[in-house]
Amino acid sequence: MIVLGRISAPYGVRGWVKIQVFGDDPLAWANMPCWWLGEQEMAADSAWQARQLAECKLHGKNLVARFDGIEDRSAAEQLSRLYVGAPRDALPKTAKDEYYWVDLIGLDVVNQTGERLGRIAELVRSGAHEVLDVRDEDGSQRLLPFVASVIKKVDLAGRQVRVDWEREW
Repeated sequence: MIVLGRISAPYGVRGWVKIQVFGDDPLAWANMPCWWLGEQEMAADSAWQARQLAECKLHGKNLVARFDGIEDRSAAEQLSRLYVGAPRDALPKTAKDEYYWVDLIGLDVVNQTGERLGRIAELVRSGAHEVLDVRDEDGSQRLLPFVASVIKKVDLAGRQVRVDWEREW
């Protein structure tokens, strides 16, 4: 399962929920008639339960959605804090130079001179752009903006991201 976001709270009184989105283009999820909900981000595939999507729409940078059978605020409250996921084969295909966050986590980060800076521990959503949280073996942290001027090449097959960034920065 690929985790796409998390239900943060009910929205209104008719069964809608707010969804904190982990990634870009959440409206592409509307093309998936079924979403999977689970209590833990790293739960086994069998722990996820399929839910039919009734409708969803953008609400700021996040989504609001309603599922079949969830008709009021009380029912929506029961979904709060659940993760939203999907099997990889149900996800929309990515375009060139687009990546699912889960595919970036764990990749080695190497600068232009070949110096290893660490491994991507997670991605952080900020106001302007996403940020790579890169951790070194000694636990030190680097936060690198996920922008074209810094990210020079993402090699998923080689499990590496090449960046224009120096160790001392």
